[in-house]
Amino acid sequence: MEQAELSVRFASELWIFLPPRRRRDELRLPYDGTSSLGHVIESAGVPLTEVGGLLVGGRPVAPSYRPRLRDVVEVPGMSRPQPIPAARFVLDVHLGTLARWLRLVGVDVAYRNDLDDDALIAQAGAERRVLLTQDRGILRRRALWLGAHVRGTRPLEQFLDVLDRFRPPLAPWTRCTACNGPLSSVGKGEVEAELLPGTRRTYDTFARCLACGRVYWRGAHGGRLAEIVETASRALSAG
Repeated sequence: MEQAELSVRFASELWIFLPPRRRRDELRLPYDGTSSLGHVIESAGVPLTEVGGLLVGGRPVAPSYRPRLRDVVEVPGMSRPQPIPAARFVLDVHLGTLARWLRLVGVDVAYRNDLDDDALIAQAGAERRVLLTQDRGILRRRALWLGAHVRGTRPLEQFLDVLDRFRPPLAPWTRCTACNGPLSSVGKGEVEAELLPGTRRTYDTFARCLACGRVYWRGAHGGRLAEIVETASRALSAG
């Protein structure tokens, strides 16, 4: 017996989730006649977190919709900027550099390098954070409150992708890049005993993390960090 199929048109920005042989304007996807449309889309490789809606005959339908064989399904990509309740994120263990860069520009980012998928999903839901990951499997988990796939293989590509997708408000130099805690300016005398002799001689402006106590100053890497901040500012002002 010939297997039933659905006609599905994915937006071109979603083709990265499809096998190369399926990257074309219209696909014929196998359909068992009973599964939800959301299941069909995710079975093709596209997480619903990346989908901007589902249309059948130009009419919006829910992921739970059970399609008919003559339906023509359109799958647009997620709109940018994507509306979210608050610019609060949790990142998976593979995105440590991205976490530091986002904290540098003042974005509220939870990150630990020892959490498994279940813990990340639980934290995202409990703290109402968007889970950022490149793991499609975790994005398909039904327990996930809200998530997004981060595009790019290099930190700069990932950084610009997150800024473009969510356009979070920036507050550079206000968060601890190590723990996400708030920074507060402190006098040199308050931290002098914690500084190496060269730092005491060279720098006069300091801040301390109110959560972990780490001391910050514009040191040898300050120029590179300033470039990251400037890149973020340009990216958001260009939109």
